[in-house]
Amino acid sequence: MNLHATVRVALDDRSYDIQIGTGLLGAPSTWQGLPAASTAVIVTNTTVSPLYAETVRRGLSAHYPRVLSVELPDGEAHKDWTTLNLIFDALLGAACDRKTVLVALGGGVVGDMTGFAAACYMRGVPFVQVPTTLLAQVDSSVGGKTAVNHPLGKNMIGAFYQPVRVICDLDTLATLPARELSAGLAEVIKYGPIADPSFLDWIEAELPALMARDTSALARAVARSCEIKAEVVGGDERESGNRAILNFGHTFGHAIEAGMGYGAWLHGEAVGCGMVMAADLSARLGLMPAEFVDRMRRICVAAGLPVRAPDLGAERYLALMQVDKKAEAGEIRFVVIDHMGHARMQGAPEALVRDVIAAACA
Repeated sequence: MNLHATVRVALDDRSYDIQIGTGLLGAPSTWQGLPAASTAVIVTNTTVSPLYAETVRRGLSAHYPRVLSVELPDGEAHKDWTTLNLIFDALLGAACDRKTVLVALGGGVVGDMTGFAAACYMRGVPFVQVPTTLLAQVDSSVGGKTAVNHPLGKNMIGAFYQPVRVICDLDTLATLPARELSAGLAEVIKYGPIADPSFLDWIEAELPALMARDTSALARAVARSCEIKAEVVGGDERESGNRAILNFGHTFGHAIEAGMGYGAWLHGEAVGCGMVMAADLSARLGLMPAEFVDRMRRICVAAGLPVRAPDLGAERYLALMQVDKKAEAGEIRFVVIDHMGHARMQGAPEALVRDVIAAACA
């Protein structure tokens, strides 16, 4: 079965297509029409490289005289300046010019760092996203957010920089560890409460098929997620307003990641738990019924996600959330659901936030 869909991200002269389907990495048409250059550089990691780098290299070699590769260490713990410099070392060492095309082959960490390197190298070179995890396909590869982590905060140093194309080959999900699949489902699930209640109904019904990696179910999940994200990003590229709703569950989730140490919990695991906490906050604010919290918890458990938060202590949670990018003038701001399919950002009384943390850690 050969599935294929295209989702357009409309951003004027920075618009681009998201290609979604099977057999894309080995298809010559996948690599046609990219920016002309003498050199393409594949940025990947030690886990993904043996699986897919040669296929991508063959595809690029038909269009670029020189194709180089950079292998980064795998994992969120390496999303830092030291690893970012490995990309710059390779580019400068090979005398890459400002037309060089970077190709991010891997999950969200590889995509974020390659995008940030592309934004910075010679003040900007084109890059292509080739996400190989479900989380990267439905979220981090789309929308041009690039960054590295700092010990005091996740993704605090970065740039908005759009790719020229996103290539989501569903075949790469066959090699994804079960834990990574569940982490990706967290970012799929979030699109329901914030934008499309019927999509959440579909996810709930199709979770067994998604967990079993049914290709047609995964194709719909990726395509609908990308459609929603493309629409939001098209209306607010630089997160000055409505784009922040895409961070449902992330304020709590980023605190979990930073507090536990990057890599202890996968990003999607932290987001899954964070969504249950954000749902609980929405209910405590009187915006949503208690049944919504129970439903979010039930769906996340069925997706293999943790719903009990690590007990970092309320003070630590609050301190970490103070440095969240959505905080304004020292006030922590949360993405909350005010009715199914609609989210907004607002502050919350500290006492309520403490109650949410206590309940999640209990």
